[in-house]
Amino acid sequence: MSKLDEFLAGERLDDVVLFLSDASLDDDSRLRNVGTETDDGVLLILDGETGRSAFEAGTGMGAMEFAKTAMGAEGTIARSLDGGECPFAEEAPDDDHDVRFVFAFAEAQNEEVGGLYAEGDVVHAYAHCTCGESYSHKWVVGERAE
Repeated sequence: MSKLDEFLAGERLDDVVLFLSDASLDDDSRLRNVGTETDDGVLLILDGETGRSAFEAGTGMGAMEFAKTAMGAEGTIARSLDGGECPFAEEAPDDDHDVRFVFAFAEAQNEEVGGLYAEGDVVHAYAHCTCGESYSHKWVVGERAE
């Protein structure tokens, strides 16, 4: 099982996932040596502290500040955490709407909080689009994609 599969199964609750598109990274970025190359960029699964530092190094933004901004709009982020559907695409159809980067973490089930958190571990994913907007998506681990 890959690190991503373990993360998506709720087995890596202390880790974060970063996806940085090729457009966000220099060809010689050292992050390419640490992560897994995908068709459109690099996917990294790192311990939380290292991941937040790498996110800031790769994007110039603080991870949690970015997450708070992205929570303002709900979109769809691929379960593979390397793509998504920008919720602003209909408002600005002439703009490009490709994912520039994704930041994700998982939170353990918490029945006291209720809602999704009572159903199981929850993946929180946040994406930044080439149009300049950010959005979020969360789901219960093991839940089928919509």
